[in-house]
Formats: sequence, structure tokens, C-alpha cells
Amino acid sequence: MCLAVPALVVELNGDSAVVDLDGIRKETSTVLLDEIAVGDYVLIHVGFALERIDPVEAAKTLKLFDELKAMDAEA
Repeated sequence: MCLAVPALVVELNGDSAVVDLDGIRKETSTVLLDEIAVGDYVLIHVGFALERIDPVEAAKTLKLFDELKAMDAEA
């Protein structure tokens, strides 16, 4: 299954960024984006930031991920 996930940009390094997803930090390419800043939420897929996303939408998706993790922990 392929899934793009929202992540918070915490550091910029030229054409790459360090993003944070639930405490996991990973370097990702930003070559597909025109503008990006620390504090933006981006959709990450296979090591590339695909697009900036609204922080409210990112929060909704991350909340769903938390709910899935909780359900998995209960199973």
C-alpha cells in the first residue's frame, strides 16, 4: 500500500528538509516544492515532499493515525 503522510518541516538544507512525524525525524527531498518553510506541514511519499498542506488538515490526519495506533495496541 502506498500512502503519503503529513509531516512537520523542522529544518531546511537546500533541496532537502528534515521532517518530523510522531517523533521520527527523516530527511526528505523538497525539489518538487516551490516554497517551503520551517513549521510547514508537507505530504511525504517515498522520500519526497509532494505538497504543502493546511495545518488543520494535517492535524486531522495525524489524529486518525493516533486512533489507529490505539486500536492496534488494544488488539
